[in-house]
Amino acid sequence: MPTVLITGASRGIGLEFVRQYAADGWKVIALCRNPATATDLAAVSGEVHIATIDVDDLASVNAAAAALADTAIDLLINNAGINVRGATFADVDYDGWLRNLDTNILGPMRVAQAFLPAIEKGAGKKLVYISSKMGSISDNTGGGMIYRSSKTGLNMAASCLAIELAPKQITSLMFHPGHVQTDMGGDAAPVTAHDSVSGMRQVIASASMAQNGQFFNYDGAALPW
Repeated sequence: MPTVLITGASRGIGLEFVRQYAADGWKVIALCRNPATATDLAAVSGEVHIATIDVDDLASVNAAAAALADTAIDLLINNAGINVRGATFADVDYDGWLRNLDTNILGPMRVAQAFLPAIEKGAGKKLVYISSKMGSISDNTGGGMIYRSSKTGLNMAASCLAIELAPKQITSLMFHPGHVQTDMGGDAAPVTAHDSVSGMRQVIASASMAQNGQFFNYDGAALPW
């Protein structure tokens, strides 16, 4: 069976990706900051390998990649992300803004760079980024400047990388997972983690180089940039 690597795997969307891929018999490499406290992740049945990664720390990312140097990865899902919510522009938290940019843009790029050799070894050759429609410039209703700018930056970085990696036949996809019932999205969110992940998995499974660099809703609808 194929191998998937998932960051931010201890909760929310990442945890649901682990559950669904493991249930389908995939080998799952589940990476998170604190495996020792990831009790829900540890309870997932199947071939799940849990390891440590801090996407903000290049040394941590490189160490995780080095430990898996002999592994071929068919699908890498850059899911880890944060949302440091800002107030008005007059009260903006610049330190929080920098943390958002570091985790949400640089983090996925660190992971993609470190694990690129493993992706090249895989048969699937797919690289996925969990973004947000809040990163869309043309679909901008205002507010959320800190989070929006981090996801816009992620989309541009991922789009550039999609073009660069195209000669290697690596398909890169960006997703809006929906407003999901997670710690970040809140209990009142309209989309369950199960439905969000199920939808994204269908799009991922059917994607080819024809969809390289595209931005999708979790149900497969194309999203504006």
